[in-house]
Amino acid sequence: MGDHKPRPVHGRGAADNPANRFERIRFHQEWSEWPEWEAEPEEVGPGDEARVETVYLEDASRSVIATNTSPDVGFDASLNPYRGCEHGCIYCYARPTHEYLGFSAGLDFESRILVKRDAPELLRKELASPRWTPQVLALSGVTDPYQPVERKLRITRRCLEVLAEARNPVAVITKSALVARDVDLLAELAQHDAVVVSLSITTLDPEVARTMEPRASHPRRRLEAIERLAEAGVPVGVMVAPILPGLTDPEIPRIIEAAAEAGAQHAGYTVLRLPGAVVGLVERWLEEHFPERKDRVLNRVRDLRGGRLNEPRFGHRMHGQGPIGEHIRSLFHASRRRYGLAERALELSTEAFRRPSADRDQLRLFE
Repeated sequence: MGDHKPRPVHGRGAADNPANRFERIRFHQEWSEWPEWEAEPEEVGPGDEARVETVYLEDASRSVIATNTSPDVGFDASLNPYRGCEHGCIYCYARPTHEYLGFSAGLDFESRILVKRDAPELLRKELASPRWTPQVLALSGVTDPYQPVERKLRITRRCLEVLAEARNPVAVITKSALVARDVDLLAELAQHDAVVVSLSITTLDPEVARTMEPRASHPRRRLEAIERLAEAGVPVGVMVAPILPGLTDPEIPRIIEAAAEAGAQHAGYTVLRLPGAVVGLVERWLEEHFPERKDRVLNRVRDLRGGRLNEPRFGHRMHGQGPIGEHIRSLFHASRRRYGLAERALELSTEAFRRPSADRDQLRLFE
């Protein structure tokens, strides 16, 4: 085998495709065998990067509401218009879900995006069914509903149109400023106490953000989205998530202060999770971008996780434990109280729910 050291890929968080844990056979490409749409290794000089195009694939799912029994996430039902996420956040805990589709958790996760074009119609049918009990829907529970292609496809917006018509409560979480595009629908839901939005902000440092979450909105634009939603009367908060101990934890007070000044009403946090292939991806990312902090970050993660790099148990995986976990918890809550943010988002109401018609003319949804 030749040298297979991953090299930077323009606009991507991952630099390669680690093996899918479900695949027994692994095809290993030598550098000389890489496709023509990527630069040859000898053509890549200092500061140069290879490129990987995004491919969008049709998702043939016949239902769009997923349920879970996790005590950690705060919701029982969720809606995911997309599988995979072009934001390319290197730390994303959802990366291993792409392995169930036969892809890799690395570059495939951020460049092979499955699109549920008929999600709004499927959502309408499920809400119209007498079997549907009105409850809070998380948008989304896995991958970001406002990733770049949403600007063109508008699948998330069309789902919000259905939810606004039905007045079914929805909790939106995103790291994209594009959410402010839908302020009209979100404000309509807010009139019925049926919506809350959380913007995820990991760092305020644009250079760190550029390498860590390369196609997500600039941190400044996320703050602007918080401001716009707050001005429209939409309940909005900030998620300091995930916190990378030894790298981004000193920013906790600044992030909460900036969000409060923008109009955020509540704040939450999670710490870095490293399930499956994510651990190797983050290790390589640290080696590439923060080699002097790599050991510090990973050792602090171990301190959070009882000596391991990952802790999958409910009740432990979100916030960690031990002295590092307690330090992050204390810093977060002290900052939250100092800037007057609530610990939790407001409770949403199902009082105004009205079952939509399953056979209503769909043309309005495509206007």
